Amino acid sequence: MQDAIEDLQVKFAHQELELESLSKTVIEQQQLIDRLRDELEHVKNVLAELKPSPLGEAGAPEPPPPHY
Repeated sequence: MQDAIEDLQVKFAHQELELESLSKTVIEQQQLIDRLRDELEHVKNVLAELKPSPLGEAGAPEPPPPHY
């Protein structure tokens, strides 16, 4: 009976270590996801600033039609 209890205690200790390791991994992954989201948002903002307006610039003369 004592051996069975010791086996359970050893298994429990290993499970605690594994849970702690998994918890650290999940925290690191969430931090990485947060950083990647921030970077993606920054890239989207930069691209939005680079995209030309479909209406052209305000006050700029229109180019002549292609038949001229």
